[in-house]
Amino acid sequence: MSSLYLNLSSSYNPPRHLISRTTFRCSNERQALFGRIAPVYDNLNDLLSLGQHRIWKRMAVSWTGVLDLCCGSGDLAFLLSQKVGSNGKVTGLDFAREQLLVASSRQQMLSRDFYKNIEWVEGDATNLPFSDCYFDAITMGYGLRNVVDKHKAMQEMFRVLRPGAKASVLDFNKSTQPFIVSFQEWMIDNVVVPVASGYGLTKEYEYLKSSIREFLTGKELEELAMEAGFTTARYYEIGGGIMGNLVATR
Repeated sequence: MSSLYLNLSSSYNPPRHLISRTTFRCSNERQALFGRIAPVYDNLNDLLSLGQHRIWKRMAVSWTGVLDLCCGSGDLAFLLSQKVGSNGKVTGLDFAREQLLVASSRQQMLSRDFYKNIEWVEGDATNLPFSDCYFDAITMGYGLRNVVDKHKAMQEMFRVLRPGAKASVLDFNKSTQPFIVSFQEWMIDNVVVPVASGYGLTKEYEYLKSSIREFLTGKELEELAMEAGFTTARYYEIGGGIMGNLVATR
């Protein structure tokens, strides 16, 4: 996939990746899906999580400190922008051009200086357009679950991180606890999909449940990171076990 660099300035920080990158087998279909939902992505994330996804994202940022993979409409990138300050630089990468256009338009909405340090890049998480040891930290919110080749994506994160740097990967938790699994699926069937249907996005959100089923458990994510070369990897269950965050050190 070719890289499109969108260099625009200033913005703000609301919501983003509560949904998922669905379990279609073709990455082009996933790319098209996230293009379709881009206009209502933020509103749905706020509504479906009752605003909790903002807290989960702030937790992810607090563990690392600057590449945001699968950045969507930019929530984590905006948080990182505030964290690194005017002397730092943040890159938000996503494969969906429509999501990047939403992110860049949000960036232009406000005139805060620290949002000027964000660059938006269209690219593939399994083939990053950056040199080795390029970034001080990486965040990835609700993206790894829907990358077709998760091992390759983890290897790429390892490659572009500097020695001693960390990657923080936030996503839905594939729990091994029957109660949590049942509650997750009940919420998707009875809350998420019905709300999404009001936006004409029933099919796009029906795949959320299967994408979680096909995802990796926390233990498996730790093993994936170690296999990719990370020296340490620890998985934290958050949100009552509904969500999880992997923190891996290169």
